[in-house]
Amino acid sequence: MEKQLTHIDKNNNPRMVDVSHKNSSQRMAIAQTTVRLPAEVKAALIDGEIKSKKGPVFQTAVIAGVMAAKKTHELIPFCHPINIENCKINIEVSDSGDLSITCECKITAKTGVEMEALTGASVAALTVYDMCKAMSHEIVIEETKLIHKSGGKSDFSNKPT
Repeated sequence: MEKQLTHIDKNNNPRMVDVSHKNSSQRMAIAQTTVRLPAEVKAALIDGEIKSKKGPVFQTAVIAGVMAAKKTHELIPFCHPINIENCKINIEVSDSGDLSITCECKITAKTGVEMEALTGASVAALTVYDMCKAMSHEIVIEETKLIHKSGGKSDFSNKPT
């Protein structure tokens, strides 16, 4: 059986999904973005942070990621405006000096929070790029993916990289 796209009506017109009939439930999503740093940027990593002329890179990226998650409905057509109850951005530096940026969002609502987690991780990565591009334009934002979601109709888990 072919799955019907939820953002397209029977006349093939775009639409917002009607969630008015759904019950609120606890929902959570975790997304991850991988950022490959070139040697010039890795050299600026001191004590788990990069200090740039624009300020502390990771601290700024955390703030930007949370702000973006909260504004996802303004960026993605048909995303429902939701009141995120918790949003955490975590930036880890691997042994090779590359970054793993995760965004975890939680909510009690009628709709999921995956897009918010994906947006938060993505914008945090873009902020790292913006703040470090003076050191090198060789920064690669390699992958953004959903790692986990729970609540709603179905749960999902994917192995983090």
